[in-house]
Amino acid sequence: MGQLIDGIAVASHVKSNVRKAVDELKSQGVNPCLATILVGDDRASATYVNNKQKAAAEVGIATRDYRPPSSFKQEELVELVKLLNSDPSVHGILVQLPLPSHIDEFAVINTLNPMKDVDGLTPFNSGMLVNGKAFLKPCTPSGIIELLDFYSIDVAGMDAVIVNRSNLVGKPLAFLLLQRNATVTVCHSMTKSLTEKLRTADLIVTAVGNRQKFTLTGDMVKDGAVVIDVATTRHMDKLTGDADLSVRQKASWVTPVPGGVGPMTIAMLLKNTVTAASISKGMTE
Repeated sequence: MGQLIDGIAVASHVKSNVRKAVDELKSQGVNPCLATILVGDDRASATYVNNKQKAAAEVGIATRDYRPPSSFKQEELVELVKLLNSDPSVHGILVQLPLPSHIDEFAVINTLNPMKDVDGLTPFNSGMLVNGKAFLKPCTPSGIIELLDFYSIDVAGMDAVIVNRSNLVGKPLAFLLLQRNATVTVCHSMTKSLTEKLRTADLIVTAVGNRQKFTLTGDMVKDGAVVIDVATTRHMDKLTGDADLSVRQKASWVTPVPGGVGPMTIAMLLKNTVTAASISKGMTE
């Protein structure tokens, strides 16, 4: 059976370091502050935002909560972002995605001050990531790297397969793994011979989140592979990811769902907020 990667324990370690950094910043007159914007009343998004605010409070990061209605116009949202951009007491800005269909997500994200972009999604931060120079990186991919580092899993020379091509996970993770000298294949819904690609992978990262469309099973995983399951979905009335239990019989390391990558996403958001607060005062971590 593969060994479980404990995301809760690693997230706790990251939060402990963040708490120390917050205390240090406060001793220098900097009170790290995260502003969250949730447009509309999507219950899942509201839960995510509530969890992020709670986690911020636990490490001493102040929060500001903005929850305009779903009828909020794109121009109004852009103006709110600009207002927060210009507020020196706000160090990080998080726009909860997805946004209502009448709002252009790229236009809103592009309005963010890159130095306050704690999700690491602005074109500036994306470009810095590609060049290996980013201070603020997307939370889930950087959380995955943190997990690998904590367990001393060296990806150099590994054949890595990512089943996801989103801006939130697949694309940025591909560049982070390339920086660690892995050989990366990014797969998606139009990929041919996906199972064959997976069977040769030393590292599999899967983030589909729909068991009817894709389930990672043990026969798709070679002996000793590392499996990082990013997905969160409901299957047979249980919270689960993309990976079937049979995967644990083949993998050397595997992240559970829940308790794997999920806690790391919030932990890295807190770390990014502290980094943004440091940048605002001309400091780095």
